[in-house]
Amino acid sequence: MIPAALVVLTLAAAEPAPMTVLVSTARGDTRIPVRSDPLAGPVVAAPTLMNALNGTLAVEGAWAEVEIARQPFRFLLGAPLYAVGTLVKPLVGAAAVQRDTVFLPIQFVTQVLPGELKERFRYDRASARLVELTGRTAGPVVAASTSGPASASAPPPRNPDRLPNGLMKGHVVALDPGHGGTDPGNPGVHFPRGVREKDVTLKIGLLMREELLKRGVAVIMTRTSDTLIRLGDRAHYCRDRCDLFVSLHVNSLKKRPGYSQARGFETYYLDAAKTEDAARVAQMENEAVRFEEASVDGPRVGIDFILKDLQVNEHLRESVRLAELMQSHVGEVHSGPNRGVKTAPLTVLSTARRPAILFEMGFSTNPDDARLMTESRSQRYMAASMADAIVAYLLEYERRIGVVDPVRPTVNSGSGRE
Repeated sequence: MIPAALVVLTLAAAEPAPMTVLVSTARGDTRIPVRSDPLAGPVVAAPTLMNALNGTLAVEGAWAEVEIARQPFRFLLGAPLYAVGTLVKPLVGAAAVQRDTVFLPIQFVTQVLPGELKERFRYDRASARLVELTGRTAGPVVAASTSGPASASAPPPRNPDRLPNGLMKGHVVALDPGHGGTDPGNPGVHFPRGVREKDVTLKIGLLMREELLKRGVAVIMTRTSDTLIRLGDRAHYCRDRCDLFVSLHVNSLKKRPGYSQARGFETYYLDAAKTEDAARVAQMENEAVRFEEASVDGPRVGIDFILKDLQVNEHLRESVRLAELMQSHVGEVHSGPNRGVKTAPLTVLSTARRPAILFEMGFSTNPDDARLMTESRSQRYMAASMADAIVAYLLEYERRIGVVDPVRPTVNSGSGRE
């Protein structure tokens, strides 16, 4: 008969590792990249994991010592095993130190924690998500060789106004997949044949809506099909019953020597362009106005007037923070460089009366970025990371304003103006 432990290890080794794992606790969600180590196999950075789980990490000689929920675990560096209590148990991969950082096998997240601390953690393989079971407190696990089982205190009452991720109920976000209809956006030099920017922004926007709904955030879409929305009208979808506005776009460069080498992601908020590259992006995105019919609503407010009024715009600081979090979270799953937070006089943001950003997901003129934005798996990871950034922003915002119970009417999660 094959030992049960060997069966578990064989199954674990056969399962493909996710690109990232999502750790959900009462403090919020943290997406942790999974690295592939040629010797240790799929691993996660222990410091990042400890920060997400409020745990501790120490290296003593040949051992890495981890404590989570008052339960100590010990890993023999370079060996596929760990110790809990007086028991030593096998692992598929080994803990290791690389460039002064301790990395733990992904199996610790997917099997060890939900197995050893089953009263505290649950792992969902379909979504690659480790969930801390809030509402229960678990003491240290007592190993089989000691006196008895672990005990757990009775669950405290849960705040019915808060979601499992800690957010208050009632948040609403407006998502704007850029371009659409007669406006194809940039042609997508390295996209699959027939795919344009408008197709990519819509696909990722719909995935992002799905991810936000999973996190308890309602969504208003400026478009859910291949249709054209005027630039000046898009931010109007985010009004009184909306927290923030996010416009999704794809970057590109005109042909010139080395143009296909540029890649990466960047986030913009409304202000004057401070670099030549930011001015280029503003010109590229604002040119979409040529696809619109002449306005019948009278002259629009000039962008220069909007920029002069920014000093009294109470949402500018919030837009900056949202942009910073977007860059940080997407940086965990995007293989290109983090190009940072930038400013530009973008027409699509000029009518926003809520925190508003424009996110350039990558360059269609770069083959690696183009592949990242059009492959189903990486589209899902990017959408999830952007949703995580929004949840992180909303949690921060609640703490800053000391919110108790945001009161908002119910909003449908489909497309349409409020």
